[in-house]
Amino acid sequence: MNNENQKISITWDDLNKVKVDQPLPAAMSVHRAIKTSSNPTPGRVSSERLFMKAWFYLGLAGFFGAFLAWMICEPTFEDGVKDGWGNNIMFPLVVTLMCVLFGTVESLVERTWYRASLRALESAFYGVLFGFFFDFIANFIFAILLQSLRASGVTHLLSNPLLWLARAIAWAVFGMAAGLVFGIVSKSGKKTSYGILGGVIGAAIGGFLFDPITLLTGLGGGAEVSRAIGFSILGSTTGIAIGLVESALKERWLYVTGGPLAGKQFVLYQDQVTMGKLPSSTIYLFKDPEILQQHAIIEKRSGRSLITAFGPVLIAGHVLQSQMQRILNNGDVIQIGRYTFTYAEKERSMPQ
Repeated sequence: MNNENQKISITWDDLNKVKVDQPLPAAMSVHRAIKTSSNPTPGRVSSERLFMKAWFYLGLAGFFGAFLAWMICEPTFEDGVKDGWGNNIMFPLVVTLMCVLFGTVESLVERTWYRASLRALESAFYGVLFGFFFDFIANFIFAILLQSLRASGVTHLLSNPLLWLARAIAWAVFGMAAGLVFGIVSKSGKKTSYGILGGVIGAAIGGFLFDPITLLTGLGGGAEVSRAIGFSILGSTTGIAIGLVESALKERWLYVTGGPLAGKQFVLYQDQVTMGKLPSSTIYLFKDPEILQQHAIIEKRSGRSLITAFGPVLIAGHVLQSQMQRILNNGDVIQIGRYTFTYAEKERSMPQ
C-alpha cells in the first residue's frame, strides 16, 4: 500500500496521552496573589512597628537599665564622698543592667523566651565582670585627663567644654563594655565589633552631655536629678548608637513586611540562618500551624545567599517545595506562611 499521499491527523486527545519525563525539582511559577492580609497598612507606622526597630528597643533598654541602676544606688550615694556604697557600685551596676537588657531585649522582641533567659544569665555574668573592670579603666582615664586639665591651668571645670570632652572619653569605656556584651551573647564577631563601635559613640555622647545637664538642673539640691538624667541619657544614647551602627554597616538582611514581627529587621550574620517554628531557630516563626519546625535555611555561598526550602516558600512569584533551592536577589519578596520578608543586601563591587 502506498502511504505517501496519506495525511497524518493528530487530535488533542492524542496529545494528552503523550507522556514526558518529569523535570528535576525547580522553582515553579505561580500566578496567584501573595496573601497579604497580615501586612501593615502602607505608609502607616504603628507603635508596634516602631518598637521593632533595633535603635528604638535598644535605646529603651539602655534607658531603663541605667535609670534602674540609679534608683538602686542613689539613696546611698553621697556627693564628695568616695567610700559610700552607692558611690562604689553605681557605675558598675549601670554597666551591668545595661548589658543585661541589651543582651535580652532582642530575644524578647522576637518572642524567643528561652533564648532571652539564657542571654540574661550570660549577660549578667559578663556585665558584673566588665562593669567593675571597665569602671576602673574609666576612672583611671578620667583622673589622668582631669589632672592634665588642672596642670594646664584650666579653672571652672564644670562649665569648661574640655571637662565635658574628658568625661566623654572616659565614659566611652562604659559603652565599650555594653557593646562587647551585646555581641558576645549573640555569638557573632561582626555584631560584637558593631556593638563596641556603637557603644563607644553613644556613651561618649552621654558623657559629653552629663556636665551641661548638671549645670542646667543646678547643683543646689539637684545633683540627684542631674545624675538621673545623665545616666538615662548615657543608657539611651548607647543603645540608640548600637542599633544605628548595626543597621548602617549590615551586609545582608531580611526585613519583615508582614506577620507578627512586621517591622523587624534580621541582619544575617551567620553563614547559615535557620527559619522555622523551633524556638532555637535563628528566625523564630511562631503562631502559624503551616510552618514546619525547620521550614527553610539561608546559607552564604560564594558571597551569595542560597535558600533551601523544606516546606512551601513563595519567592518573587515562584513556589519552592521541599528540597528546592534558589539564589536570593536584592529585593526578593519571600513568604513563609503568614510571614512576608524582603531580602536585601549591599551592592557587590563588580570585578575589574
